[in-house]
Amino acid sequence: MKQDYYEILGISKGATTAEIKKAYRKKAIEFHPDKNPGDEKAEDMFKKAAEAYEVLSDPNKRSRYDQFGHQAFEGGGFGGGGMNMEDIFSQFGDIFGGAFGGGGFGGFSGFGGGRRTVKGSNLRIRVQLTLEEIANGVEKKIKVKRKKVAQGTTYTTCGTCNGQGQVTRIQNTILGRMQTSATCSTCGGSGQVIEKKPANADAQGMLVSEETVSIKIPAGVVDGMQLKVSGKGNDAPGNGIAGDLLVAIEEKPHPTLQREGDNLHYDLYISFSEAALGASKEIDTVTGKVRIKIESGTQGGKILRLRSKGIPSVNGYGAGDLLVHINVWTPKSLTKEQREFFEKMEKDEHFQPKPEKEDKSFFEKVKDMFS
Repeated sequence: MKQDYYEILGISKGATTAEIKKAYRKKAIEFHPDKNPGDEKAEDMFKKAAEAYEVLSDPNKRSRYDQFGHQAFEGGGFGGGGMNMEDIFSQFGDIFGGAFGGGGFGGFSGFGGGRRTVKGSNLRIRVQLTLEEIANGVEKKIKVKRKKVAQGTTYTTCGTCNGQGQVTRIQNTILGRMQTSATCSTCGGSGQVIEKKPANADAQGMLVSEETVSIKIPAGVVDGMQLKVSGKGNDAPGNGIAGDLLVAIEEKPHPTLQREGDNLHYDLYISFSEAALGASKEIDTVTGKVRIKIESGTQGGKILRLRSKGIPSVNGYGAGDLLVHINVWTPKSLTKEQREFFEKMEKDEHFQPKPEKEDKSFFEKVKDMFS
């Protein structure tokens, strides 16, 4: 089981954005590869801290994590294996400040000598799912148009920064000589520029191509949840790393079932005679149709609870219930014979309302439904 993100950073769930950033910087410096050469445990903690910060520093991701835990990012997340070093230094290098020999993310030994790894742009798509697909989990194959480095494109070392990705300037100030570093404007920080490219490629040596991407969607996802498939966004120039494919979940309306969290609701209409005599009725569930028994004397408004027939929790904590709401249908028109029958029965003691203790009020039923 993956370790809790708050536990990794040593903070409480109520931590502020500033506290999260401070805690991450402390952990990143403590377990930085330059400070712990050859220490695999330290490197693992360095990656875990970056993964925790990537989620908790983003309000939307933090909200999903607080609600669904690690399951919120399955089917993409961090590619199933955490963040790699290039991800960390390209995204969060500025947080380390000058702790390791330079501003930004320069001066990291063994990771390009200051050259920044460029990451391609992300792509966003929406995937519509039925309640049945959400209940069981599903693998979707989606066609995505993404930019890829054109075959035949080659790169060479940037002459402006000599492959460093940064340009260093020394200025004389009233406080003395100060050194500043900035991303190279020629290569965008990659340290490389195009040497040769096909005629049909764009200025960065890219071509748009269609690719079929397989997306594993876990059971229990909710409308609006976003999954990430690492490396399936646009390629980056200069042998950088590809961006990510962000998948937004959209839930299709079901013809008979209504979702409320992990619970499902079904409105079942029965006739006077079925309510009085009892009946056997077939209803929809997300795993197929089931037959339920209506007891004789069933009152309108009764709620039947079918345990674990709802949506599985995205956190793996079991499944919700299917709540069947019994509605006794009142005829809107009657024949002469039917009217005479009901007029005759109007004063009959068996047709007089006599609620018993087990016949709960509307508010009691609502309370039971949410308990």
